[in-house]
Amino acid sequence: MTRANEKKVLTLSFLGVITLIILVIGATYAYFAAQGGGTENINVNANTATTDNLSFQVGEPISLTANQEDFGSGMGNKSGSTYARAILTANNATNNATRNYYIYLNITNNNFEYTTADEQAEILLKVTAPDDIEVTNIPELTQKTSGSGDNEVTGFDITTQTGLITIADNYEIVSNGTVAQEWLVEITFVNLNNDQNANTGKSFSASLIISEKPLLGNFANYITNKIYTGVDGENGLYYHDGLGSYTNASQEAGDNSYRYAGANPNNYVCFGSDEETCPADNLYRIIGVFDNQVKIVKNVPLNPIQWDINDSNNWQNASLNLEILNGSFITSFSSKWSDKISNSSWKIAGNNWANLGTSVVKNTYTNEIVSPLENTIYKSKIGLMYVSDYGYASSPENWQTVLYNYNLDSNINNNWLYQEIYEWLLTPNLDSYNQILAIANNGSVNHYNSAGTGCSARPTFYLNSDVFLSRGTGTQTDPYRIAL
Repeated sequence: MTRANEKKVLTLSFLGVITLIILVIGATYAYFAAQGGGTENINVNANTATTDNLSFQVGEPISLTANQEDFGSGMGNKSGSTYARAILTANNATNNATRNYYIYLNITNNNFEYTTADEQAEILLKVTAPDDIEVTNIPELTQKTSGSGDNEVTGFDITTQTGLITIADNYEIVSNGTVAQEWLVEITFVNLNNDQNANTGKSFSASLIISEKPLLGNFANYITNKIYTGVDGENGLYYHDGLGSYTNASQEAGDNSYRYAGANPNNYVCFGSDEETCPADNLYRIIGVFDNQVKIVKNVPLNPIQWDINDSNNWQNASLNLEILNGSFITSFSSKWSDKISNSSWKIAGNNWANLGTSVVKNTYTNEIVSPLENTIYKSKIGLMYVSDYGYASSPENWQTVLYNYNLDSNINNNWLYQEIYEWLLTPNLDSYNQILAIANNGSVNHYNSAGTGCSARPTFYLNSDVFLSRGTGTQTDPYRIAL
């Protein structure tokens, strides 16, 4: 990273609202609808044992979209901008503080392509450091000049780039009072004065991440490549690829998922809070990784509640779904958190009791997820655990135990999801119009009327595949932290 010898320091008393200017330059072929650099900031405080305080702010994500109606003569380059800001306040004792931080550009979506034979850059990244000097060296990227005349732009070629790009690596900030450093990032689609219609309908999305510690990496990849060592059972993780050699490996789901199993694996994550010590109400646990998405479940359940006040097992209309989980619960999060939750497809058709509760977990998984009696999908952000989620959370030696008999000591002492409570699951029992499967307080899987009020509920959801980790070891006192 190029640094100037002197960094521009801004005191908070002079900080004002920064207007980010979207550049529009004359050109011939393409015009983009762009969004970026709004004023809704994210504040993340990183406090030490002293009174030094390092906080961060970032602008809104950048979004570029090309639609057919946007193409026309005389339209220009289109750009989106955003920023990342670090603010350091020194302690009162010494009035002197030095800290370091990291900034990343996270490209969450990019399906653009090169439209010229010589692959001229069509999407360029420009970064301006706090000293108002343009950054000219990012090791993983190549700087190029594209366009001509008034359309000529120089920047880093990210035409087909996706994933994480390091903008500032262990960058230093020094303060003898309160100072701020601001980084500006601009993404520009360049009109090449050629036919670029191949990019009609394409889109680009990216956001900035700023952190005091280097990111651990993509959350899903971290679990599957770091926590999973290649040996099933180490760190409580099992890879369900159907090829395991451990006890009852033949009972794997065979869906290429990675699932935590056993008594108490280190699979805690803090969600919905920036506090240094994660509040108990914000502790979640990782069920596993499914199709590159981390699936988590709330550790502290909601109070006992009816599955549906109308006593039906139709999840689409259930009051727990509409009024609670995808109502008051999801709206309790700020947008910076709710935006990290995937709008997922939930299997809600269910099956007969004999195919679910009185089966071993592999058969239950097949009857619940792979081949339910009906192929009913419900799209939403929040759901509940599947019966098979609970079954596979037990250590593998129990995977040939019928789920109705999961009250055996060998299971309840080796199943991290068991909490000695009555707890709703997502799956209906199709033998009756109002029967829902649930975990009983003795650990067995049973079924109850949906209008019953004796069951708690633990909200369950999938995180977006582009979520990154900033720190943590997964223990209850040091849960994984999500980069914002």
